[in-house]
Amino acid sequence: MAPKRRYLAAVLGGRVDTIPTGSPTSVATVECMELCGAYFPDVHTDGHMMATLAATAHTILGFDAIMPIFSVQQEAAALGCVVDWGEKTSMPFERSHPFAEPEDVVIPDDFLERLSTKAVLEALSILRHDYGHRVALIGKVMGPWTLSYHVNGVQQFLMDIILNPDKVRRFLDKLKVVTLLFAKAQVQAGADIICLADHATGDLVSAKTYYDFLMPVHKEILQELGCPTILHICGDTTNRLQHLVEAGFDCFHFDSKVDAKVARAIVAGKMSLVGNVNNSQTLLHGTPDDVRCETLYALEAGVEIAAPECAVPLVTSNRNLQAIVAAAKEFDTSTIRQQQAIR
Repeated sequence: MAPKRRYLAAVLGGRVDTIPTGSPTSVATVECMELCGAYFPDVHTDGHMMATLAATAHTILGFDAIMPIFSVQQEAAALGCVVDWGEKTSMPFERSHPFAEPEDVVIPDDFLERLSTKAVLEALSILRHDYGHRVALIGKVMGPWTLSYHVNGVQQFLMDIILNPDKVRRFLDKLKVVTLLFAKAQVQAGADIICLADHATGDLVSAKTYYDFLMPVHKEILQELGCPTILHICGDTTNRLQHLVEAGFDCFHFDSKVDAKVARAIVAGKMSLVGNVNNSQTLLHGTPDDVRCETLYALEAGVEIAAPECAVPLVTSNRNLQAIVAAAKEFDTSTIRQQQAIR
């Protein structure tokens, strides 16, 4: 199988020849920046540089998929939030939350032509030309819950779940339009898969809140998208995995706070899993052997795609990320030998 076919098959729960690898969130590292000559913060607003750095996920790290969006702020900037694009070793963050009410949000007519969104579409177009025949290309959009954090502020938005639930629903209804607009444009530009990053994390949001407020909106979004989808939520999401299945996602990119065996037992046969190698300890401070052990644990549990749990720290060692690929290959070899021994 070509990497593209292998990755897509795993996302959709189909047959693969070997375990695919590749993250639907950022695997950019300073080492990769230095090797390819494309650096933060310029890559966030320059499509050619974005594509150059993104390609290192395949050419240097060895993953079966490329995802070119390294920031969660692309849409926020295009909507009018003041964004600090960071430095070589730091991620961007928003400095303003300009909309107090959902009705204040105005989606610009030129939203897709704004610097931050246009760069993504240009990068996907370049990657489609250079790698799309062989490597899976993943687009990424922020879901309406995350966008609400950005434009309204995390604290205010979460308080309104209790104080003003109708306002929360109006924000979600307004901002789902942005999610769909950007997702469809990325598919048109060349994305094979869309990752929906919507941070209704278990650390901040109850499973009931997800079910009552966000799951219906996710269902609407998925009905509009005709491509394979991966949901990304950080934190412990064990108590809402069944809800994510019910929402209709093809695949879930999950955190190391969720035990892979438990996750697999809940979603097996209903939704694929990608992840969940720990970032803050294993990838950032561990050894390649630590990464190998954690990757093999996930794969032995039945996780379909080996990957980090979330956007990796920028100073992560390339050797540790390459260890994910090596472990996936080792797992395949051992599995094949076991099957041959049984025969």
